[in-house]
Amino acid sequence: MPSRSTKKLDNVKVFVLYLMRNINYPMTFVTVNDIVMQTDYILYIDLAEAFQELLAGELIREDGQDEKGDALYSVTRRGAIVAEELSRDMLPDVLDQALAAALRYLDLRRRGIVADSTYERLPDGTFNVHLILKEEGKVLLDTTVNVDSEHRSHTIRRTFRERPDVILRGTLALLSGNMDFLFDK
Repeated sequence: MPSRSTKKLDNVKVFVLYLMRNINYPMTFVTVNDIVMQTDYILYIDLAEAFQELLAGELIREDGQDEKGDALYSVTRRGAIVAEELSRDMLPDVLDQALAAALRYLDLRRRGIVADSTYERLPDGTFNVHLILKEEGKVLLDTTVNVDSEHRSHTIRRTFRERPDVILRGTLALLSGNMDFLFDK
């Protein structure tokens, strides 16, 4: 019977294969890492170990280099079969949410949009959450929100990290008056 850590690593491998197969174009390890980290389901150390095992098992392969000279990786035919078969054992909602987050991340990355957030505790016990979106050095959104708890600050940062495109569109819609249903009439 496999150990708990072996089973966990196997789940990480299936998760990575599933995402890479569905994204369906070669990516650097850094990009795969950034995508996986969007989900908060996997630790970097587990990803690094799983990725090496996927390479050794010929479930992914090096597939050229990007413009910076970093290795690009893609799923092999064998890896695609494994992803198809074994992803059925994983929670579909988790896979769907992870894939949606990955595609949003890649869309923002292709445009060069970077989402960043920080928070700080103030002397009165509240927290300032600073959110910023930049595209090629140009600030698209830069705001600070004060909240009453550290938990709420983490929730806001997680939501911003997971859906910066929605936050930007929603903010623009609110500020331009296109969301009348939110206002009292």
